[in-house]
Amino acid sequence: MTRKSKSYKKFLIMILLAGLAYYFYWGNNTIQVSYYNYADPAIPESFNEYRIAHVSDLHNKKFGNELIDEIEKQQPDIILITGDLIDSNRTDLTVAETFLKKVKPLAPVYFVSGNHEVASGKYKELKEIINETGVINLDDRNQLITKDDQSINLIGLADPLSILLEDIEEAGSKENVVFNKIDELVKQPSDHFNLLLSHRPELIDIYQKTGVDLVLAGHAHGGQIRLPFIGGLYAPSQGLLPEYVSGTYMKEDTTLIVSRGLGNSLFPLRIFNRPELVIVTLETKLTE
Repeated sequence: MTRKSKSYKKFLIMILLAGLAYYFYWGNNTIQVSYYNYADPAIPESFNEYRIAHVSDLHNKKFGNELIDEIEKQQPDIILITGDLIDSNRTDLTVAETFLKKVKPLAPVYFVSGNHEVASGKYKELKEIINETGVINLDDRNQLITKDDQSINLIGLADPLSILLEDIEEAGSKENVVFNKIDELVKQPSDHFNLLLSHRPELIDIYQKTGVDLVLAGHAHGGQIRLPFIGGLYAPSQGLLPEYVSGTYMKEDTTLIVSRGLGNSLFPLRIFNRPELVIVTLETKLTE
């Protein structure tokens, strides 16, 4: 091989590496907006075309103003955060506070915890920030969202990592504790459309048993690495080739919408899996 051909080969390799570096940077920092329409006869007419911005698994990632600008562009009626706003491996409460202060003026904001909030050891401080910014912490609580004298029931589940051993022993299992928490909040206002915020999609069987109508979740990071015809390769709490990683799933009368999330944790790279902002539009489905 001549010196000229060797130089040309090195040049091609450098171009290829630069292209890959740019692609991976673009694929990890450019937000994709995914749209879902959810129709149900239980949704009151005043909530027809009600827009929800679903934010999940930010993990302290900084997007500059791109994420805030994109949320504002979508003109949501409500903003729902389903956990892992911070990352337990490199917790930065200032980044979380900055995001909450910027997003709060756009629409009412509700939050439930993820496993990283619980594991960080700094959730108490984050709770104070959440309260100070006017964001509603919905951990193991419910709130009626009212519009034109009609309401839907918004339910929040604290991440199961926070469940105490004595509660598990009393209920018989962690799954029973989760069921009892949601079941109680579903029953409080009867005959309402029930929208559940939970970090964990893999608990769909429990959600279905409680009778909730719609669940928004994250946690799976879209499977982190996504391949054509295969989907996500790995998700926490689900392992290899996970089932619930992105999009819509049905379990009898319960619908689950899973966000691929926005940030990363232990594995620092998303592959074929751009950060995702989910927009859900509620629609009143007329009964036949």
